[in-house]
Amino acid sequence: MNLAAHIDHTLLRPDATEAQIIQLCDEAAAHGFATVCVPPCYVALATAKLVDTGVGICTVIGFPLGYSSASVKFKEAEVALYDGATELDMVINISALKSGKTDVIQAEILDLADLCHVHQSLLKVIIETALLTEVEIELACRLCVGGEADFVKTSTGYASRGASVADVELMRRSLPAGVRIKAAGGIRTREAALALLAAGADRIGSSNSLALIDSTDETTVA
Repeated sequence: MNLAAHIDHTLLRPDATEAQIIQLCDEAAAHGFATVCVPPCYVALATAKLVDTGVGICTVIGFPLGYSSASVKFKEAEVALYDGATELDMVINISALKSGKTDVIQAEILDLADLCHVHQSLLKVIIETALLTEVEIELACRLCVGGEADFVKTSTGYASRGASVADVELMRRSLPAGVRIKAAGGIRTREAALALLAAGADRIGSSNSLALIDSTDETTVA
């Protein structure tokens, strides 16, 4: 397995510079990462840099707290897709989830999924597992399925912790095979990435991507 092809090469720091985004894109093209994951303001730049490379363009919506109004998230998504994004990582309204407003969550996911699919793009829904109980993780997964999300993502990287093997295993048990999982947050070693893939993740989000791969990667994940 080519591990790089499962990695979203990520730079979402608030102090990220244009030069660093260009470097990120160059690295992604050189190593064959699945996507670059960049701030919304750099989507157009990344799109221009990565034409004909096979590297996707990912950005974030409602990031990192998730409690923007649904209409604001929808507008963010429209702009990002216009600028060339092929994958959107949207943070759910965690407050609404914990308040029992499942209809709000469901509608938000479905509206963005419909928008993405019209543009032949993917929607990944970030549920921020560090802030949820196991029961809430299972509920969030069900809402993502009902909302026709393509992926459920563990974390923003801005909570108290990122992805864990236990989170991914629980999510995999809670999701049908057609809904994929992205593990993100605190993944700094190759061993950690492989363990998360073995647990059921399909994609890894990391700002430390170069440390996760090597040029002779032929490891197979069961």
